[in-house]
Formats: sequence, structure tokens, C-alpha cells
Amino acid sequence: MASGVHAAAEGVAALGISAEWAEPCPALRRNLHLLSHDQVELAKMLLNEGQGHLFEHWPEPGVHDDKKKNFFDQVSRLNSSYPGGLAAYIQNAKKLLADSKAGQNPYDGFTPSVPSGEALTFGDENFVSLEAAGVKEARNAAFVLVAGGLGERLGYKGIKVALPRETTTGKCFLQHYIESILALQEASCKMEGECHTKIPFAIMTSDDTNALTIKLLESNSYFGMEPSQVKILKQEKVACLADNDARFALDPNDKYKIQTKPHGHGDVHSLLYSSGLLEQWKNTGRRWVLFFQDTNGLLFNAIPSALGVSATKGYNVNSLAVPRKAKEAIGGITKLTHADGRTMVINVEYNQLDPLLRATGHPDGDANCETGYSPYPGNINQLILELGPYSEELKKTHGAISEFVNPKYTDSTKTAFKSSTRLECMMQDYPKTLPPTAKVGFTVMDAWLAYAPVKNNPEDAAKVPKGNPFHSATSGEMAIYRANSLILRKAGAQISDPVVSTFNGQEVEVWPRVTWSPRWGLTFKDVKRKVHGNSSVSQRSVLVINGRNVVIDGLSLDGALIVNSVDEAEVKVTGHVENKGWTIQHVDHRDTSEMEETRIRGFKFEKVEQLEVNYTEPGKHCLSP
Repeated sequence: MASGVHAAAEGVAALGISAEWAEPCPALRRNLHLLSHDQVELAKMLLNEGQGHLFEHWPEPGVHDDKKKNFFDQVSRLNSSYPGGLAAYIQNAKKLLADSKAGQNPYDGFTPSVPSGEALTFGDENFVSLEAAGVKEARNAAFVLVAGGLGERLGYKGIKVALPRETTTGKCFLQHYIESILALQEASCKMEGECHTKIPFAIMTSDDTNALTIKLLESNSYFGMEPSQVKILKQEKVACLADNDARFALDPNDKYKIQTKPHGHGDVHSLLYSSGLLEQWKNTGRRWVLFFQDTNGLLFNAIPSALGVSATKGYNVNSLAVPRKAKEAIGGITKLTHADGRTMVINVEYNQLDPLLRATGHPDGDANCETGYSPYPGNINQLILELGPYSEELKKTHGAISEFVNPKYTDSTKTAFKSSTRLECMMQDYPKTLPPTAKVGFTVMDAWLAYAPVKNNPEDAAKVPKGNPFHSATSGEMAIYRANSLILRKAGAQISDPVVSTFNGQEVEVWPRVTWSPRWGLTFKDVKRKVHGNSSVSQRSVLVINGRNVVIDGLSLDGALIVNSVDEAEVKVTGHVENKGWTIQHVDHRDTSEMEETRIRGFKFEKVEQLEVNYTEPGKHCLSP
């Protein structure tokens, strides 16, 4: 044994490394000669930061040497993917864990007030002009989709962006997002005259979603987008913490691995910074970066006007928001002013907003005002950032975002955890680090137009208190039909009132099943231009429009009508269309004979009868049954 230790020490000496620093950890010291110079430096850092326990079980050299080297490969990855490296992660963790144990209030010294922002009314003159301004700006924008999650919480094993957004066409969320960006690109360039701008699109994936996202894109030819427009940024996980001293937890299944968990969608900022994409976008004249999450099927109804607000108001940060009821389980956008004069406009989680208001002179806490809603609008995690100031800010922080820790303690002494924890960060916390000179605002739009996320499984959705949104696959799809029906109504069509039905224990309004491709109705002005005469759609009807130049003029629809047309065709749809249409069949979410994406909705369409027309030739056409 002694000669083995002697040989190891000689090997270390030959590398020109003094191993005195490793004295407190004999198991590591015996294995040092196996490591490269960079790995030795990482080992030194781990010991300095109180992580010697990671090596205590290491056997003699010659036993599991490959696993020891693999351990350092993982440490190297964790070190390089965190701004400031693992030493910074450990220091941040120690501080946050100490604050958590002490019950420190993150908003201590801050007073909340209502921030300034824009509240839009769909379809009025202001809305229409802001939409036009936003479409014009779109060619100067880049889009970032945060898509690190699987659909397990929904009762769906695949990636969430592969779920059908709605089932009249079956188009998945990712297809809808790409088609919407391409429609914006085309419309924006048209306003410029001759313009060949390609709007960049970055997607943040995770270990769970990366391969599946790439496969979805490649197997569908990127849904019409040029592959060079799309950049995939994969986020790494972060080390788990076993105790209040921020000692790393070893993987219970492999003692040569550190246990890891997701760090949160705030990683998108450090990935954009470290990838060099922000500089690249800036150098090609981009002015805006739009962030959005994976399953809000209504989002692109809001983007043109919200981008118009950013451009006309000069906002460095613009958070999209919806009206929220007081105490509703959605974060509120709040201006916080510190006793020392610091201010910031950020999302405050609903369970923190009410006590914060009560503690600062508002005895009713978070209460509805004369509008019937809380004066603190609901954050929907869609951000528009001005690229110049954003890029400069990230140069200072290297993309690091304000973090938090949420340990589950075994008891009130807060000395031990039920299970390992980790630091987390959220995309919307970016404004926390901004100087008071930053222009931070928000844009509020009606929830029916802009917000219908799909995140709850049928069982959880059915337990939601009456009157609160279900945020399920059922409500998400029905919200799309509702929004499209209301937009058509506003454009002058007669759309029948909905009926109420219950699917998977959720009572929802069932409107006519109206869908269209983004190129047909990108803005309200587009829709208004294409809906003429005294057109009507009955409640049981299905109307699908796939084509750019389709005009609805005096159509009376009672049944199912699908219109497909090439770009060069101009189609006028008129007259009376009546058939047996599509019926809605109830599906039980426990019925394993149905596909997961059907079960989580609680319904499917039986296509009894329909009129489907295809216009493949250029020129003017008229559908008049």
C-alpha cells in the first residue's frame, strides 16, 4: 500500500503539482496522478469550497478509474455552464440557504406600487395602429422559445411543443409558432418594399427535450422555416445541495456522479450571452428579443400590438400581462421602491404580493379596484426586451439572473432537508438587476385574446375552484375557438353564442370551431379586410381557413367547411354551406385505448360530413355552393 501511495505522490510531483492542499482528503490525494492539470484545479476548487465529502468513498488507483475521470467531466460541465463557475454557485447557495433558514424576506425594505404600462382594448383604433407598428418592427426582432419541459404534468409523455395546439387541424404548438413568425416576417418585409430579412428563432431545450425537439423540426422540414434561422440552445442542469452548508448531493444511483436538477428557465439569458447570439443579432440590426413559453396557443394574437407598444413607448423591458383577479394564482407585475431609493418593476408571486401589500400600509392586501380586477396585472411570462440595453446588461452579469432556493425542511429547526434542493432562476426576474434608469413597463391585454396556457392534467384541472381558469389541454383548445369567434364577431360576422359542456370534469364554453393559418389573420386589420357582407357561423360549425387570400363574403355556414388555397389564388367564399358537420365525442382521460393527446383533452371530433375545397391554381376563384 505504502509503495502505491509513494508512486501516486511521485506521479503528482512529476506533473509539477504540490499536493499539500489535498492532505485533508487522503482518498483524493491518492488518485491525483490520474487527473489532468485542469481536473486537479477543479479538485482544488471543490476542496476549497467544502466539497471534500465527494471523494471520501474513492478507492485506490486502479479501481473505477474511468468513473473517477467521468466524475470530473461532469464537474467541468457544471463549472463551465454556470456564470462564475461552481465556486460562485456554492457561494450563492450558502447565502441563499442562510437567508432561507433565517426566514429572510426577499422584499424587506421595499414598498409596492402600481407600475406604469399600457392597457389595450382589442380592435379599437389604438390597438390597430399599435399592431401595424409592431408588424413593421418585426423584421428587427428575434424570437426565443423556452421549451425545456416534457408534458408529464399534463399526462403526456412527449415534449410539450409537439402537442396539437388544437385538433381541427392537428397542428402542434411548434408549427403554429414557426408559421406565425414566418407570417410576421413576410408582412414586415412587405411594409418595407423589398426586404429579405429572415427573423432569427432560438429554442432553449434541456437534456429531456433536446433530441426530441431537433427530431420534430427535422422530420417536418422545420415547418417551412430555413434551418439556418433556427438555433438550439441546450441548458445544463445544476448541482443539488444536500444541506445548509451547500454540500453537493451525490446521485443515489451512482456515487461517482453529482445529483443534478433543472435550474429554471432563467438560464435562457446566460445561454444567449455565452452562445454569442446576442452580439450576432445586434450586428445584423436586430432591435428586439421576444421571449415566450411553450404552450400558450393565443400568444401570437398579442405579439404585434405588444411589440408596437415597445417601439412607440421606448420600453427596454415590456412584460405582456392580462388582467388578474385579486389573489388569483398568477404573479402580479409590481413596482418596488426600496427605503434606500432603489426601484424595480418585476413579477411578484401572488403568495408574496398580498402579505407585502398588507405589511406596507394596505390593510386589504391585494384587492380588486373599480375595474373589478387587481391593479397589479397578471404576468404571463412573455417578455419583449430591447436588444441594445439587454446585451450591455448581460455583459456586466454574464447572463446571471437573480436566484432563489426553496428547500423542504424535515422540521421547524430548518437544519435538514427532506430531499436535496438546488438554486433556481426565472426568466422574468431579469429586470431585478437593472438600473433605475431602465424603462420597464407592461402591456395588458384581455386574457381571452392572449393567454390560455396548457399546463394542468385533467385531474388537477377538475379540482380548480369554480370561476378560475383550468389551464388544461381542454380549456386551451376551447380558448382558441373562443378567441377566433370573438375576433370574427368584432370584424362584423354573426357568430352564434357558445354552449356549455363538461369534459374531464371541466365545464367549458364550446364556440364554433374556427381556426385559420397565421398568414390569413395575423392582425385584426387583416381579418377585417377579409370578412365582408352578412356572414354567419352556427354554433355546431367548423371553419378552417388555410390560405392567405381567402375572403369570407356573405357566407352562411352550418356544418364543416375547410378552405385550402395556394398563395397566388384569390378565393371568395360566399353562399350557404350546410352539412352534417363534425360532432364532438366525449373521451374519458382514463381510457387508454385513446392516444394521450386526445385523452388529456377529453374530446375528439367525429368527421361525419364536410365540404373541403382546394385551390391549387393561381387566379380568382369563387366558392358559391
